[in-house]
Amino acid sequence: MAKVLVVTSGKGGVGKTTSTAALGAALAQAGKKVVVVDFDVGLRNLDLVLGAERRVVFDLINVVQGVAKLPQALIRDKRLENLWLLPASQTRDKDALTEEGISRVIAELRPNFDYILCDSPAGIERGATLAMRFADEAIIVTNPEVSSVRDSDRIIGMLDSKTVKAERGERVAKHVLITRYDPARAARGEMLSIDDVLEILATPLLGIIPESQDVLRASNVGSPVTLNSPASSPARAYTDATRRLLGETVAMTVPAQRVGLMNRLLGRRAA
Repeated sequence: MAKVLVVTSGKGGVGKTTSTAALGAALAQAGKKVVVVDFDVGLRNLDLVLGAERRVVFDLINVVQGVAKLPQALIRDKRLENLWLLPASQTRDKDALTEEGISRVIAELRPNFDYILCDSPAGIERGATLAMRFADEAIIVTNPEVSSVRDSDRIIGMLDSKTVKAERGERVAKHVLITRYDPARAARGEMLSIDDVLEILATPLLGIIPESQDVLRASNVGSPVTLNSPASSPARAYTDATRRLLGETVAMTVPAQRVGLMNRLLGRRAA
């Protein structure tokens, strides 16, 4: 029976879809049967990041409304045989989603997968609340910036009150994934430190993904960074985060600032 994870945030542009694709691929690479579900109705980016945009025939809304059966809408990844995508609609709005319909889709997916990753739209509106509604666990994606962390704190409050588990008096397990971390900016005090983020959110840390052009390059070619450049620092960080999700004890690595040749030469002269 699948575990349902929602990948969510309060603020847009923090890397939820990129993280959903990377974590989904890493879980599949670890041997788990995974489906990633795009809840961002009207925008639909997860199919692009996975390189499946030309294979979309039916979508989540079609299944919710009974226009298509679930197997007709599921798209199997060409690179990983145990990774599947349920795309969002690009032409409808979030009002087309119903709680009853989402409940039925999740119930039909659960027996057939190990993990269901729900890529939530940002914010606190209908699409976001339905994406987290049936979650067993939540990955809260945030940048180390005040506005992003503040909005993430609101999402944590919703996870504690708006989910089925919360209404049953149970707890949705929560993890924080810090993305776009830039050690040089952190050293200059231009972004929050890791400790500051964790103190505000009071939620366990799943991983720290460094700012890197490798992430953008992977998205542009329609491939999760864990597949496109597995030796890169963001790919290694996503893989470590996935291992923690699976219950392994993996030491947390804080990305370090790279010191360039010119800086080293200048440092020697100054000395």
